Amino acid sequence: MYQQVCIPLILLFGGLLFGLPTLRAIQETPPVTGTIALEGTVNKTYAAANTIIVKTMDGVEHLFHFTRRTVVHGAKDTGDAAFSGLVDGSRVVVHYAVDGADKTAVEVDRIDESGLRVMEGVVTRIDREGKTLAIRLADGSTETLRLSERAAGTVGKDVDRAAEDGAKVIVYYADEAGHRVAHYFRKIS
Repeated sequence: MYQQVCIPLILLFGGLLFGLPTLRAIQETPPVTGTIALEGTVNKTYAAANTIIVKTMDGVEHLFHFTRRTVVHGAKDTGDAAFSGLVDGSRVVVHYAVDGADKTAVEVDRIDESGLRVMEGVVTRIDREGKTLAIRLADGSTETLRLSERAAGTVGKDVDRAAEDGAKVIVYYADEAGHRVAHYFRKIS
């Protein structure tokens, strides 16, 4: 009788001892390192709280925190003053870092005449070490853009694999010191 009760209890406790940590490990999200980019529209700004809400193309709203080091392309200042250029309805690309549940905006690219401009084309060559991106435009001409540090390192990794197939991309760029510099690009087909 004693063996009939003890053996199942030992197996049960042994299963719990080794099984629960495995279940917990399965449910944990993998850690994210570096920055992530998200494209959308500013839905609401809260300058007093140093936050913005950005609504993505699929309708999901994301809350981002600003720091004094947050850079907004198209704004004259960083930090608190950068909010002046972000109004409801502005198209943006937010480059952010994740720390737990918090998303901290590292860089915000405004997509308008005072921020980044838009160009579409087919990738002919991408050189991340040389920090260049060459695309063929609709009129058949080729444009070679420089890549920003962030774009060369982390942006558009899916384009690398599709470049041989002539991936169509949308590029967000700025004219800097006489050169077109791509800050963000993504595959569109």
